[in-house]
Amino acid sequence: MTAYSFSPSLLYIDPGTGSMLFSVFIGVVATFFFLLRAAVLKLQLLFSGRKARERDKDRKKFVIYNEGRQYYNIFLPVLKAFERRQVTVDYLTSDPDDPLTKENPFRFVRPEYIGSGNTAFARLNLLTADVVLASTPGLDVYQWKRSRNVGHYAHIRHGTGDATLYRLFGLDYFDSVLLTGDYQKEDIRTLEEQRGIAQKELVTVGCTYLDVLAGRIRDMDGERKQAAAGKHEYTVLLSPSWGPNGILSRYGEKLLDPLVASGMHIIIRPHPQSKKSEAQLLERLEGKYRGKANVEWNYDRDNLSCLVRSDIMISDFSSIIFDYLFLCDKPVVYVNAGMDTRMCDAGDLNKKLWQFVTLEKCGIELKSEDFPRIGEVLRGASDSKELAQNRAWAKSQAWMHQGEAGERVAEFMISKEKKEGD
Repeated sequence: MTAYSFSPSLLYIDPGTGSMLFSVFIGVVATFFFLLRAAVLKLQLLFSGRKARERDKDRKKFVIYNEGRQYYNIFLPVLKAFERRQVTVDYLTSDPDDPLTKENPFRFVRPEYIGSGNTAFARLNLLTADVVLASTPGLDVYQWKRSRNVGHYAHIRHGTGDATLYRLFGLDYFDSVLLTGDYQKEDIRTLEEQRGIAQKELVTVGCTYLDVLAGRIRDMDGERKQAAAGKHEYTVLLSPSWGPNGILSRYGEKLLDPLVASGMHIIIRPHPQSKKSEAQLLERLEGKYRGKANVEWNYDRDNLSCLVRSDIMISDFSSIIFDYLFLCDKPVVYVNAGMDTRMCDAGDLNKKLWQFVTLEKCGIELKSEDFPRIGEVLRGASDSKELAQNRAWAKSQAWMHQGEAGERVAEFMISKEKKEGD
């Protein structure tokens, strides 16, 4: 008789497989739930003659989902608009430190922490609501599945750049997309036609979080003028994206050595994802420049202070470039590190993206061969009349309806609920 040995290691499941199995489990549970619920609702309709949805006591009219603290300002103007209308909205958040779960100043906003990751998706997949608004892409692509008991899914853009830089199929299965500028519509329509999917409702509402930040900058004007009256060091803000094509990862010391040696005050503000994905890189670079009086590393959740304090920005393809151009109206120097769009919706478009074309008009390109003389390049980066005009043009294209976004989003959601109720 052959003896077989059994190793406990055979029971190990790697995290990726575990996540996939959990998603399958959630899908099975959700399917069973929907089948059972559909049967119950059909019986109710058969015996009562009333609409099933009218008997659904758990149904919410409006739901807003916030996946993280960094997106809070996207939804704040919308929540304020609902409050002004005295219309109740359920605010579900995956941020355990969300300000609204600690202290809620609203009467008509009902905040609730629902966990993060698969825990949150399990809750979202079983929602019963008329209208759901989220900045999270990938509906019906990854773990987040459409609930049969949600009438309308709306995606709100959390950047003024191209709407096709999400991972593949990021916007395909939403019922509507709320845009910051009309220019974003064309590429979405092109992808819909290429993929043979239904056309979404595309509505330009403006940019909620820029409205918030613009208001805060106005409130800071007195502080800025006082600071300008005193001694001010010429300050460079280095704001890289993350990943192998980000300028910190790609160039590292080759860029930082001459930049630090220039004597200008340098604020290095890595992308939030870098702390997770590039921790060793950041640890090495911070260690090398520790003790340099003119180097400041900034990891604040809020980037506004850095934007206001700096005189010029160096970046790559990070969307923060447009926040800086539109809010601060200051020059940008960009390093064309390249961006691989093959895993993005943009990879299916046979064209150069709007934000890359616009950056060439609004910014000053810094080539790697110019790094040794970077101090000279930055000091000579004149804020020309042409650059200023191009910034104004780009702002008018990408940030429409300035100051009105919260109201427009709330109006849209309410209009969708009324149609669902017909």
